[in-house]
Amino acid sequence: MPVQRRLLSSLNSTPTATPQLRLATNQTGPQCLLVSIPDGLFLGLGLVSLVENMLVVVAIAKNRNLHSPMYCFICCLALSDLLVSTSSVLETAIFLLLEVGALATPAAVVQQLDNVMDVLTCGSMVSSLCFLGAIAVDRYISIFYALRYHSIVTLPRAWGAIVAIWAASVLSSILFITYYNHAAVLLCLVTFFLAMLALMAALYIHMLARACQHAQGIAQLHKMQRPVHQGFRLKGAVTLTTLLGVFFLCWGPFFLHLTLIVLCPQHPACSCVFKNFNLFLALIICNSIVDPLIYAFRSRELRLTLKEVLLCSW
Repeated sequence: MPVQRRLLSSLNSTPTATPQLRLATNQTGPQCLLVSIPDGLFLGLGLVSLVENMLVVVAIAKNRNLHSPMYCFICCLALSDLLVSTSSVLETAIFLLLEVGALATPAAVVQQLDNVMDVLTCGSMVSSLCFLGAIAVDRYISIFYALRYHSIVTLPRAWGAIVAIWAASVLSSILFITYYNHAAVLLCLVTFFLAMLALMAALYIHMLARACQHAQGIAQLHKMQRPVHQGFRLKGAVTLTTLLGVFFLCWGPFFLHLTLIVLCPQHPACSCVFKNFNLFLALIICNSIVDPLIYAFRSRELRLTLKEVLLCSW
């Protein structure tokens, strides 16, 4: 079963399903838990993510103190999430206009628009995953190679990595849209996701272990109480769980969908998963909303710059 095409399906005369959580049964298949995502929710999530990530990009561009490799990666992550949101808003808006008959467009033009939207969406998704990995690598180097960090992670090298990521994202998205019905392409995407998940888990767990060792050394030096050290470890574990948990929960269902397309495209149980594809896309948009809260807005200087931007706009 290929990845769904929302624009092309809008040309049919079938009415839109009422948003609801329900059980569907096939005559020969199992019960399926279906979560219908209303188009208004897609628009709302997309607009929130669009505004949020646009503010991050503007704040980093405005403040020269934020023009470091780390903030360049954060800015590119926000730009990737911004593109995910933009494609979602545009596609949903066109879908609604076609549905009500306010936009009279030939099927061939709609298909071209759909292809462009799919390339934009897939490219931004791949780049978002890459920049999440780049941020993890940058933080890892800053902790384990602190004295050599500025000689290892230079601005030219960061820009080189950024250009390479964007180029690879565009190329991979074009290949994905062109050969989306080939199992090898889908397996490559799933493998890429698992590699990013393993990379982030390994780096962040190692960083947490080093931070706990450092905290233990400070506690022994100052003869602090054991509960203080335990509290630090608990806080680090919560942060790590948040980083990896959000990543897995938001991206995992989409790549599970791709995996099942390869493994069991005709199985009734897998068909139940396929029917919730729009829910998986909504989770990715939710990830675009959460990313700035985790990676950008925790910076005090970025928050101050954002405050200045908002005050100037008023």
